[in-house]
Amino acid sequence: MSNPGEVDETPISSTRPMVEWLAAGCKPASEWTIGTEHEKFGFRRDDLTPPPYEPHGIKAMLDGMQAQGGWESIEDAGNLIGLKGAGGSISLEPAGQFELSGGTLADLHQTKAEMDRHFADVAEIGDRLGLGFAPLGFHPFATRAQMPWMPKGRYKIMRAYMPKMGHLGLDMMQRTCTVQVNLDFASEADMVRKLRASMLLQPVATALFANSPFTEGKPNGYLSFRAQVWNDTDPDRTGMPAAFFEPGFGFERYAEWLLDMPMYFIHRDGRYIDLAGKSFRAYLDGKLPELPGQRPTMSDFTDHVTTAFTDVRIKRFLEMRGADAGRPEMMLAQSAFWVGLLYDAAALEAALKLASVRPWQEYAALRNVVPRQGLGAPWGSGTLRDLAGELVTIAAEGLRARARLNQNGDDERIYLEPLAQIIAGAPIQAEYWLQRVADAWGGDVRPMMLKAAISFRA
Repeated sequence: MSNPGEVDETPISSTRPMVEWLAAGCKPASEWTIGTEHEKFGFRRDDLTPPPYEPHGIKAMLDGMQAQGGWESIEDAGNLIGLKGAGGSISLEPAGQFELSGGTLADLHQTKAEMDRHFADVAEIGDRLGLGFAPLGFHPFATRAQMPWMPKGRYKIMRAYMPKMGHLGLDMMQRTCTVQVNLDFASEADMVRKLRASMLLQPVATALFANSPFTEGKPNGYLSFRAQVWNDTDPDRTGMPAAFFEPGFGFERYAEWLLDMPMYFIHRDGRYIDLAGKSFRAYLDGKLPELPGQRPTMSDFTDHVTTAFTDVRIKRFLEMRGADAGRPEMMLAQSAFWVGLLYDAAALEAALKLASVRPWQEYAALRNVVPRQGLGAPWGSGTLRDLAGELVTIAAEGLRARARLNQNGDDERIYLEPLAQIIAGAPIQAEYWLQRVADAWGGDVRPMMLKAAISFRA
């Protein structure tokens, strides 16, 4: 989740500034970039338990990263809760999941270099502190009670509100990790095409990157329990909203949808004010009972945008949100998958054509099947693996057309190799762990943390 942003106290009284803020993200294809975000669970190497904020925990990790230079502090009520720098930002999820929101980069080769640097830094600092970090979609053995809470004001408000809206919202906050890629659009029309293509196809990404088959030490019956958690978190702000597929959908309709999405908070004078469940539309009209006569600022709106948790989120770019965190090469493959599909005109057209064979409601229903069945979910006359195979082929063609070469002369297709292996029959990450736990570790899931830890990567 986001760190506090820049403060803009400009008051707003209509949707027009909201629409203009969203539209300001439009940029020509020559300026499109790739931003990858990824989370990982911390653990103490001696007993594998989740580390606290302090002492000798997550705050020490932030201190260690900052000591390397190039990072500025982000604080919340005097607590260090993140870092920002030219290369992106580091933020803390509610239970201390360590997240890099990477810089805006020109190609996937730069994304790989960024990941390599970050993982090396985290491993080095973590080793000094006796900490490891494992990118998995759902914590394989810790209970909610065993997970710490980070000192961020917004999380206190969300923690109280989540149980009112679903059964698994606190699990979403404390026990999940994801990886997402953020991509640009050229115009409102381009945004809508990319949004709909990626929204419809997000269940395919969920299946390909499923990596959360255990809960509290036992198989949970799912391949992506993280995805199931999102199905029971908060229906007001998650999933595939019907509005996104209505004729005429664009920035203005999205702003209207956000007005009807309940609030969590506003941020004033360094503190968060609890407005969970209240109407942003009433706030815009100066009719919010808790703030009579007051109207929102642009900062209130941009904060509100970050509390939408749809499968694809619209900011001044598009965020692909359907994948479990996983091995570094799978994180990179997730970015390659969407860059290949969305950043080449022919590939995007092919993906849209493939997706439009069925109504969007069938993809929405697929979201409820994929967490358990993954690529084996029925689809057409076959399974979702067939659709995934077609999409990986389209993505490869899109990356070939981009023709971005590394120093060895390889284009970005090399980062799709893990997906090509899965399409050919290799196990997905969840299946690998299920087999490993059953066959090599006698049913004990705890070795997963060490084996998945980024400092142990090959």
